[in-house]
Amino acid sequence: MKKFHHLIGLFIVLVLFSCTPKKAITSDNSQSGVTHPEWSRNAVIYEVNLRQYTNEGTIKAFQTHLPQLKELGVDILWLMPVNPISELNRKGKLGSYYAVKNYKEVNPEFGTVADLKEMVKKAHEMGFKVILDWVANHTGCDNVWVKQHPDWYVKDSLGKIVSPFNWTDTYKLDYKKTEMRAAMIDAMKFWVKECDIDGYRCDVAFEVPTDFWNTVRKELDSIKPVFMLAEAEKPELTEKAFDMAYNWPLKDLMGKIAKGSNDTVKAQYVHKKADADLAANAVKNTLDIDKLLAHQDSVFPKDAYLMNHITNHDLNSWEGTEFVRLGDGVKAFAVLTYTLKGMPLIYTGQEVGMNRALKFFEKDKAPDWTKNEMFAFYKKLNELKHTQAALAAGEKGGEMVRYHTTSPNVFVFARKLAASEVLVYLNLSKEPVTLSFKNEAPKGEFKDYFVGKKATLPTNLAPWEYKIFVK
Repeated sequence: MKKFHHLIGLFIVLVLFSCTPKKAITSDNSQSGVTHPEWSRNAVIYEVNLRQYTNEGTIKAFQTHLPQLKELGVDILWLMPVNPISELNRKGKLGSYYAVKNYKEVNPEFGTVADLKEMVKKAHEMGFKVILDWVANHTGCDNVWVKQHPDWYVKDSLGKIVSPFNWTDTYKLDYKKTEMRAAMIDAMKFWVKECDIDGYRCDVAFEVPTDFWNTVRKELDSIKPVFMLAEAEKPELTEKAFDMAYNWPLKDLMGKIAKGSNDTVKAQYVHKKADADLAANAVKNTLDIDKLLAHQDSVFPKDAYLMNHITNHDLNSWEGTEFVRLGDGVKAFAVLTYTLKGMPLIYTGQEVGMNRALKFFEKDKAPDWTKNEMFAFYKKLNELKHTQAALAAGEKGGEMVRYHTTSPNVFVFARKLAASEVLVYLNLSKEPVTLSFKNEAPKGEFKDYFVGKKATLPTNLAPWEYKIFVK
């Protein structure tokens, strides 16, 4: 969702993490009630900005790019909302994807239901899964429900329908209304039945009651097994409803480390403002990554997924490109998102190094899709994710073993699972470092993954240098 108006501070809860970093990070949490589709374990998710993806901005035009995405090696195609956009209180010329006018129609700007059905069928034939972005918290101001069912909306003391936050092009739905809940579930089931989609990414999922999502998951799974992504970092959502939650804290932490200063970093939805205020001006380093991972292991179900990302549509349009936010550390942080527990995300244009912010409410020029060095980089990372069992998401992934050095800017760790082992060296700073391990150091024979040959483990790392080794 468009968050630029309510970025109210830095989302960092690390200051309250009392757990000490451990060599092997594990969890005693109970098993998640969600049964993940097996194809999701080593998958990579790709966010499609249909409006900006091609010069035409249509579903049919996007479909012609499926072969290149197949070559890139992504698995799940997440389409930003395809529904018609409200005109009342519209922002900009074309409006926000997230101001939905009708839940059971396709935006004429993009094409037709038949176009979507054809694209999903073709994607399935090529081995992709397709999920739709779904906005259940609110509708556009002239959604068909506003006139048909005005009682389905939250109202103020004067009886006026209210907007969530200050998103003035939308009205907030009232989840105390049983009939509205049923209609929302019916609309979500429609696209699974009609177009055979494979699940949903659910916008501001934390603003919608968890029990609603729990019901949704059961209803959708009764049609076909689905994959569900919550735009939230709320652990309870992954207990029965969602396969994966957003890893906002990691995004914020990477931004802070990249800054290397006391500068405040913009953050998305802040749930613990006091924590954010306390930590806002604290310099962060790799020890804070240890604390964050330990904290997440302690609060999320053992088999829950977290989506790791260095950019997405919100970050790109409102907070700046990954190059603006992460500077020369873009590749190093991308490696981190691929090798930590969870699932990595690639956003439209990221795979070709698009270094500009896409307009949100207007048509913008499509990215240059010429395959380049960045394409090769992400293709190689996708191959790593697919071929290394240790990098599986959830509890089936490998144990994480941390190797601490004397430098707080160096993050060295391994993911180990039977015959699969991935060893990662990251210098998350602009300064060169000589490696000196505090206790145990990595051992064994490894192949440099990017070079493809056996290599000696490094003793020095250049600024922002990254190394991946495999058995």
